[in-house]
Amino acid sequence: MNQLPDQQVATLKDAASKLTSSSRRAFQAQVTLDYLDGRARLAETVLGWSRETVSLGLHELRTGITCVARFSARGNRKSEEKQPQLEQDIRALAEPQSQVDPKFQSPFLYTRITAKAMRKALIEQKGWRDEDLPCENTIGVILNRLGYRLRRVQKAKPVKRVGPTNAIFENVHRANQASDEREDSLRISIDTKAKVDLGDFSRNGQVRGQQAPKAWDHDMQAKKN
Repeated sequence: MNQLPDQQVATLKDAASKLTSSSRRAFQAQVTLDYLDGRARLAETVLGWSRETVSLGLHELRTGITCVARFSARGNRKSEEKQPQLEQDIRALAEPQSQVDPKFQSPFLYTRITAKAMRKALIEQKGWRDEDLPCENTIGVILNRLGYRLRRVQKAKPVKRVGPTNAIFENVHRANQASDEREDSLRISIDTKAKVDLGDFSRNGQVRGQQAPKAWDHDMQAKKN
């Protein structure tokens, strides 16, 4: 039988669409045997099924051997899997927790490593070519996948009170009190050039790393231009 009623064709196609893998092939092969003389090409013409798939289903019915799909091998592999050296170089560049540039002239040296800075460092420091590297977004995904996520710096290192601390605050208190008692006193607020802490300070920042680094529990230390 080479022709099927339209309603029957629609029913068979709908039933096949609800099956997957070997079950679908077995159903399509059995329909082809029962209604289309076992002809895979005719199944493609009448029902719109791939004749290669139908032929495979017919072969599985004849031999009793079912082909198992390897879904894990499908799709594109991760960039670091295709290029193992890429993962090694990213780890080597991301691991150091550096804060040596207080003026932020080199964003990569600061602990907040961006995907853009990482990609640039791979080219300049590890010798990668631009065309061989994934885009910035993918580099960011790889960093997150390797555990280098942005983490807030923890203020966990206690700072001991220095000797002159009490004397300094007492002096400030006396100066403020003396100024308050004078009627001709005028206080002026002056903004100065911003300073950046050098050392283990949090600066309310975030660091891309596998673990959150620890900083002093106070950011009150000497500053340097």
